[in-house]
Amino acid sequence: MKSIASVPGKIIFAGEHFVVHGTKSILFSINKRVTVISELQHKKISIKSNACNITTDNLIEDINPTLKPFIHIINLIFKKHSYHGGIKVTIDSDIPIGVGLGSSSACCVAIAASVSNLFKKITKKDIIDLAVNGEKTIFKNTSGADCTICTYGGIIEYDKKSGYRKIDINKNICLIVINSMIKHSTDIVVKHVLQFKKNHEAYFKKLCDMESRLIERLKLDLMNNDIISMGIQMNTNQRYLEEIGASNNIINDMIKKMKNISYGSKITGAGGGGCIIVLTDKNNTQKIINTVGTKYSCFRICNEFNGLTTSIK
Repeated sequence: MKSIASVPGKIIFAGEHFVVHGTKSILFSINKRVTVISELQHKKISIKSNACNITTDNLIEDINPTLKPFIHIINLIFKKHSYHGGIKVTIDSDIPIGVGLGSSSACCVAIAASVSNLFKKITKKDIIDLAVNGEKTIFKNTSGADCTICTYGGIIEYDKKSGYRKIDINKNICLIVINSMIKHSTDIVVKHVLQFKKNHEAYFKKLCDMESRLIERLKLDLMNNDIISMGIQMNTNQRYLEEIGASNNIINDMIKKMKNISYGSKITGAGGGGCIIVLTDKNNTQKIINTVGTKYSCFRICNEFNGLTTSIK
């Protein structure tokens, strides 16, 4: 028996970093996905992905740091069902790794769903709980937003206290992703933001309040399909991210180049490198791609309405 789970990646349209400190965020699932196929086998445990390929007798979480969240999730499921046999897990992803598009979160969700369904079908909430548990092996203070949007799909608003709420929009939002090609550490950027908060507590609170008002305005813009105002909110959000130190000179230069040829642009994800997203329309995408040239990786995405899907074969 094979258990299959397919999960979309994501972008954070607004609210990254601030969401960890209690504000709302807006997230989209995107039309790039990860698929996990798992099947039980007699003894050996094998995990194969785009990035690595291991076969072992034991699920030791430090066998490969890249796989630590996934192995932790599998261990939790095995312990719950008192299973001591082997498993074969194949991960196939077209989500770029480590650039803020939710590759790790999507994999955590897909593995939680695929492996769980070999034993018993569980709720989406339980899948999210497992996936977040895996993420916490790397990011202890994860908000849970990424795993939530990857599971439910569409467009959501999210905060740590109230959870998620769907924003019901059936229109495609056209975005260009530009990869700065700068490797970044989410952990380092998050610690930098925490230090900024400690050093500027009153100002950080003011920024959180401004971000909250921005999120409310952006929700209305999405529902009214006001692309011009959406772009203004994106640019404003980028300035807030620059204030707290989540950007750098290369990212800022990329943003500046987009100013006169797009509606808006900003970091998506932790920042410090990775990707920016650029709001455009179908008629203008090629102009942006031509402006970027070959210096950076560049591709078009749109919001994905379908979240997690599962099947058994």
